[in-house]
Amino acid sequence: ALSCRWAKSVLPPISKTEQIALGCGTIGFDRDIFSGSPSLQHLVDTYDPKLTEEEKSFLDNEVNHLCSILNDHDVVIKKDFTKEAWDYMRDNKFFAMKIPKEYGGLGFSTHAVSCVLAKLATQCFDANATVAVPNSLGPGELLARYGTDDQKQYFLPRLADGTLIPCFGLTGPHSGSDATSLIGSYGTVEERDGELGIRATFKKRYITLAPVAGVVGIGLNLADPQNLLGDCGEEGFTVALLERSHPGLRMGPRHMPLSAAFMNGTVEGEDVWIPMSSILGGQEKCGFGWHMFVECLAEGRGVSLPAGSIGAARGVASGVGAYSRIRKQFRVPIAEFGGIQEALALSGSDGLITIAGGDLMNAIVDNHEAPMVISSIMKQNCTERGRRIVERGMDIAAGSAICRGDRNYLGNAYMSLPIAITVEGANIMTRSFQIIGQGLTRCHPDFQQLLSSLMMPKSEEKEAIKTFTTQFHKIVGHCVRNFFQSVSRGIGATVSTKIRSKTAYRDGSKLVDYHEKQLLRLSANFALTADLCFTLGGRLKFEELLMGRLADALGAIYLGYATLHHYSRRRGIENLEAVTEHALLRLEVEAQNALKEASDNFPGPLGFLASSAMKVGCFPLGNMTRPYKQPNDALTKEVSKLMTTPSEIRNLFQEHIYMAPEGTTHHVSDLVRALPICVEADKVASSLRKEKRQPTQEEADLIAKADALRDTLIQVDVFEHATAEEAQDGYVRPALIGTQERLDGLERKTFDDNIQQQERA
Repeated sequence: ALSCRWAKSVLPPISKTEQIALGCGTIGFDRDIFSGSPSLQHLVDTYDPKLTEEEKSFLDNEVNHLCSILNDHDVVIKKDFTKEAWDYMRDNKFFAMKIPKEYGGLGFSTHAVSCVLAKLATQCFDANATVAVPNSLGPGELLARYGTDDQKQYFLPRLADGTLIPCFGLTGPHSGSDATSLIGSYGTVEERDGELGIRATFKKRYITLAPVAGVVGIGLNLADPQNLLGDCGEEGFTVALLERSHPGLRMGPRHMPLSAAFMNGTVEGEDVWIPMSSILGGQEKCGFGWHMFVECLAEGRGVSLPAGSIGAARGVASGVGAYSRIRKQFRVPIAEFGGIQEALALSGSDGLITIAGGDLMNAIVDNHEAPMVISSIMKQNCTERGRRIVERGMDIAAGSAICRGDRNYLGNAYMSLPIAITVEGANIMTRSFQIIGQGLTRCHPDFQQLLSSLMMPKSEEKEAIKTFTTQFHKIVGHCVRNFFQSVSRGIGATVSTKIRSKTAYRDGSKLVDYHEKQLLRLSANFALTADLCFTLGGRLKFEELLMGRLADALGAIYLGYATLHHYSRRRGIENLEAVTEHALLRLEVEAQNALKEASDNFPGPLGFLASSAMKVGCFPLGNMTRPYKQPNDALTKEVSKLMTTPSEIRNLFQEHIYMAPEGTTHHVSDLVRALPICVEADKVASSLRKEKRQPTQEEADLIAKADALRDTLIQVDVFEHATAEEAQDGYVRPALIGTQERLDGLERKTFDDNIQQQERA
């Protein structure tokens, strides 16, 4: 009883909104990791992302055609798509992929939407962002789930045929990543002329598609001081559906996110009258907004944003991988340079991790789950990996990556990925607070009931103490079990790692068996650490350095299982073992290092005891039981070679990238098609040197063709003028005007004038 009262006294206040958010969504494999004993076989048996024939056809035809009419450079310069592109997206239901067919939508799976978004990202990141919003957090998804019959019958067909473009207004100037606050967006229930409605004031920013949207879903903090709602609806987060012409609604002004062209702007209004018929779901759904928003957020954070990183991974592997073999310096392809090989191998394994994580996440959502913790991991981890992939691609492509124009397929992605890092919960907040804060409360097998007991009213104290005591004992038992599992698995993992051959990964069965055991060991380590976090009590909420490290460990473990899940499904692709091995070795090091840093810096009054227990449990023999190391150079070179020569690994990465038709100028497509020719020409040239002979006519033609392709593909765009002002007749650059003014004041205006004057002297 004393322990229960003490725990209740140190528990930080949990608002009603926080309680709702913590209770939304579903738990599944994330809970298995917190238990300390997740099952790879369960993943393989349960989740299998697949595309229907209709979805494949859409990717091969409609998506290809859209990509063909999008010029990424022009889009970014003009800050908009052409009307042809807008009409094509509307007419072909790009904004209605998730709307059910009964309302005129495509009714596609989450996996299909992810593949479409990733393919668009390989051609134009702005198209990716534009199509993503209506298919994740747009009102269409919310209407299909929660709208009244009248709302569905009116809005969904108009959204499906493209008459209305949707957007969702949540973030305000003072909200930032704390979307729960809704500061500056509020409404009051009132009655006017016998009609119940809401008088609302709101100021939203960063709203994607707002400048062109025909309907907006607006999040409000609703108050009902006169209790006019009665028993139908309640106060709290409420979503209103307003058409662009709604009196008092202001939409149109744009933000300019870095160099991006996708529509993003503000949604504002003061004392706007909103009838109850315009509340999403009607009056009875007043106060229900968080249930709607948080469950749909899993798709935006866990699917749409990672899809951009998947597209970046495929684009870099396809384009930069080919470029590094085609581009030569010192008469050697730069793919043979060690620094390039390291960057390519890292991008390859990060790309595989991102693709694997996306495939598993898509399958989880298509299984009618809404995993809030896993979606946060995917958002934070995959967007960060996507940024690193593109940064390495920029480093490799060098000058060709920084000169803008039609030939540059990296620069706009490089400028766009920081936006994905920022939106829908900045990565810093997601990593250092949300993943573990929500994970512990939702995914720990015993904690949620304990937390509920601490929130019970004083009138139910007897029942609260009983529940608290039961759950407290369960948590202690869970901690003890994970301690001994950590010790035994840690020693076993150390032994198996020490005696493992460097080439053992080439046997696929042994690869899976070894890495599954390492991930089980790390899961037990993580679960033990999560249990020890309870020594912090309510202080954990403020120990963001610790939570960030645990988020790193949890993310690495989840993505490790996703990578094994991917290998189990795609096994048979030649040399997939090498890239999978490279990825898993890195993930295991990430988890190990995060746990080590957590044990070295465990905070709180009992931090020394928790740190000691963690070190003994996770690393019972000290450094000896921290056996994981980064991939060796031989494996790095092997992965890099697979990325830069024709291989089934390159084919894997080239799935769902945009390839322009033969004969069409398109830099990535040209690089991909030139690679086999250049590789074959290099083989012939090498043979000629070794054999000390002249080429045959056929060989000479091949080498000449490869040289011509190389010369074309390393070129960058050059512009007569960079701005509209420069293009005007008579324009002279200011610096040249200044030069001429200074020369005009000199007697000797050129070097020749100087020589002639000296000769005369």
